[in-house]
Amino acid sequence: MYMNSGYLNNITDDFQDNSRPLIVGSCGTYHLHTQPAFHTLRPEGRMDYQLLYIAAGKAHFFFQGKEEVVPAGHMVFYRPGEAQNYVYYGADKTEVYWIHFTGNAVEETLAHYEIPAAEHIFFTGTSLTYSQLFSQIIRELQMGEIGFEELLSMYLKQIFLLIRRQIKADHTTSSYLLEEVSLARDYFLKHYSEQVSIEDYAASRNMSTCWFIRSFKQITGTTPLQYILSVRIANAQSLLENTDYNVAEIASIVGYENALYFSRIFKKQNGVSPLDYRKMVRGKSVAYTAN
Repeated sequence: MYMNSGYLNNITDDFQDNSRPLIVGSCGTYHLHTQPAFHTLRPEGRMDYQLLYIAAGKAHFFFQGKEEVVPAGHMVFYRPGEAQNYVYYGADKTEVYWIHFTGNAVEETLAHYEIPAAEHIFFTGTSLTYSQLFSQIIRELQMGEIGFEELLSMYLKQIFLLIRRQIKADHTTSSYLLEEVSLARDYFLKHYSEQVSIEDYAASRNMSTCWFIRSFKQITGTTPLQYILSVRIANAQSLLENTDYNVAEIASIVGYENALYFSRIFKKQNGVSPLDYRKMVRGKSVAYTAN
């Protein structure tokens, strides 16, 4: 299991702070591949707000005793004081990002970005941009450089804006378009390690390349090439965590002939090289705690 997290002023406990409009208290990620299960139970909830993004696999949430299986491409939202009960299973290959926030204008901010007020679960699409924003928030919390608190608020608002765009797109999207994008995603998942031509794929479905790319991004929040990249990187992470293949072998498996180029792409997406990622993941002993 890989985890990475950052906390405002190194405070790991939840807190409520009304001194500013929007304050990010903590942010992190779990990539569950080998650990059998990871359970979070907070009968009394937390003092702050929490947003979770299922980036890959799926997660199991319980609301009023009823289980809801939440697949990748969805977010789960908790307000202060709401009971929390959810489980990630290693067999599901769950990858999730979480963020906790507070402030004196949270409700107004959520209303401005039209975040669903009465829903715990909503579809947001699987986008590399979400992962990048969450990762940037984690780094800012860890580094604590000048102006980082203001930057954290800006990054969180970007996430809210992406959610708003996706929800608006869902309301105006035809069933034909949804089906075409679903077929494309299935195709890319099966052939991600090959040299996929977006132009050829679009032509095979009797669509123009520009229209297909625009439609794919409207539904998923990312372009077809970015989607393929995210699948390649996710599978490379899994191979680094669970196998002893060297970097060149992993590069070849996920679709890169040049291991050096693969390493550059991997570091750009994760902030560390493939070898450093493997050392970090295998060197960490993870306590059974939840965030």
